[in-house]
Formats: sequence, C-alpha cells, structure tokens
Amino acid sequence: MQVLLRDVAARAGVSLATASRVLSGGRAGVSVQSREAVANAARELEYVPNVHAQALARAGSAHVGAILHDLSDPYFSEIVRGVQRAAVEAQRMVTVCNSCRDPERELACIALLRSQHVGALILTGSGLDDPSYRDRLAGQIRAFAQSGGRAVFVGRHHVAGDAVLPDNIGGARALVHALADLGHRHFAVIGGPPLLTATRDRLDGLRAGFAERGIQLDDANVVGGDFSREGGVAGIAALQARGSDATCIVALNDAMAIGALSALRERGIRVPGDVSLAGFGDIPITRDVAPMLSTVHLPLMEMGERALRLALEPRTDEVRVEHMPAHVVLRESTSAPQPDLSGAIIKNAGAARGSAPSR
Repeated sequence: MQVLLRDVAARAGVSLATASRVLSGGRAGVSVQSREAVANAARELEYVPNVHAQALARAGSAHVGAILHDLSDPYFSEIVRGVQRAAVEAQRMVTVCNSCRDPERELACIALLRSQHVGALILTGSGLDDPSYRDRLAGQIRAFAQSGGRAVFVGRHHVAGDAVLPDNIGGARALVHALADLGHRHFAVIGGPPLLTATRDRLDGLRAGFAERGIQLDDANVVGGDFSREGGVAGIAALQARGSDATCIVALNDAMAIGALSALRERGIRVPGDVSLAGFGDIPITRDVAPMLSTVHLPLMEMGERALRLALEPRTDEVRVEHMPAHVVLRESTSAPQPDLSGAIIKNAGAARGSAPSR
C-alpha cells in the first residue's frame, strides 16, 4: 500500500503542514527536532514523494479558480471582486467560471479548472442538499487536494473543507425582530431554490425569529423563488393570486426583492405605504433603487478576500472556518404598517384607490 504524506506526519508526531514543509526543503518555523523526526519517519516508511503532485502544485501556485452560481447576480460578483482584490495583493491570477446554478455545470467547471492546473479553487455558492451531488463534489475536491490543490467554500456545503460562512440564520432572525419592532405581524416570504443550503438557513432564521415574536407564518404566504429578479416578479404574482394579507414581504435575496419592488409598482401598490419589503445580502444596487431597499448586510467583498487568503495559507490538519457577521439595514422600503389598511392588501390595495400603476 502506498505510503502517504499523512502517514509520515503521524509517525513523526507533527502536523501534515510541517511534514510537507520539511520534505519540500523548507526550514522556516520548523524546529531541528521536528525536521529530524520527519526525516527519520520518511526513511523508516520508505516514503516516496508524489512528484507529479508537487509539480502540479508548483505550476498552479499562481493560478486560482473561482466558481460562481450566476455572473449576472451582484451577490456573486461582489464576492469575486473580493477574491480578485486579494489576488492582486498576493500576485495571483484568477479564472472565473459561471455555473449558471446548474450542479452538473459546476462539477464540470471544477474538472476544467483542475485540468488547467490551478493551485486553489474557491466555490462561491452555497451547497445543495442532494446526496448524489454531495458525493460527486466530495470526490472532486478530495482528488484535487491529493494532487496538491487547495479548496475553499463560501457558504455551507456538505463537504469537509475550509470555508467562509455568512451568518444566514442569524441575519434572517435579526431581520424578523427589526420588522416586528416596526409593528408588522403579517408576513409573506419569497423563497429560493429549495435544495440550496442558503435558502434553508435563511428560512430557518426567519422561522426562529417568528417563533420568538409569537408570529404565525401562514404556509399560503410562502411562495417559491429562484434567486433571480424574475423570481421576485413571479413571487408577487403568486402572493396576489392567493390574496395575501401580508403587511411586509421578505425576499430571501436582494435580486428577488428588486423584482418584487418592480412588480408591486406595476400593480399600483405603494412601498412602503401599502406593504413593506426587505431583501437579503445588501448588494450595491439596494441603495440606488427607489425606495432604497431594507436588507440584511453581508460583507460580500470581505468574504471573497477571506476565502482567497485561506486558500493561500499553509495546509493544516484542521478544517478552518471563518464566520462572517450579518446585520440588518433598515431603509426606505420598510415602515410601520398603516392602521387603515387591512385584509388582502397585495390583492386589493391598488384597485381600492383606483390609482393607475406608476411607471
């Protein structure tokens, strides 16, 4: 059976990173005792270095691959901006692949970047609660790591590895408390792709907040979405068809919230006069729409920077996770509910005043 570097590290009683540093000729930060222990362990186990893996790692050391779900979504482009900013400082080149939210395409992107001998992979989208996808992704990442590469996840995945995790649950929970403090008790939610971990985490956070405030979220007031602007437009149509009585709508990302804002305007429904609206993520355009969008702020560029720096740090035996905070930003799209409006506001508010849709 082939002797691996981790076997040498275990025999020498040192970390994998230390064993790798010693056997590649590095001396910085390694004691004489550790160098001797690694050398003796390698000799006793007859360890033969994987020359191909070492060459691959050296060839790709200046090249990083970043895979995002949707290039048109500012959420991901902001994260990749952070990756690129850190890469410039580290004198690395970044190749960006767009998976178009297709799991098969994402796996193909990983294979393509591996074939280009990248030294590190950064996956910027959340994972899927799908066993087949999880196993195949784990296999790709494991093979990449064994060849000397480094992989970092941005968002929660069901694959072991270094990660940068935004506080989706805490941010959603805090949003409910902030909106409830304005006086809202009737909510509607435009969700995301059901298998995405980000969708589930944000929904879990919302439900936790509702429970803490004694608010019942009617299943009829939860509609599906796909994290696109069009998903927000469709979400408003679905809520209108159901005669929603919500005084506040929460979209699980900003792109859908902006689509919802447009759809409400087309129906003559005032935001926040008739219904309040909030998103999630705080992409730059949230401050440019009218009214400015209330949302949950995530440090998107910093998330990308942290991911790149994790990918360039020396390998360790421990999985490293960086938790990124979230906080609520209330802007013009939310206000206290109007006491003179009740019932199916989304369905009837514009028609009740006989107002023409604003353009």
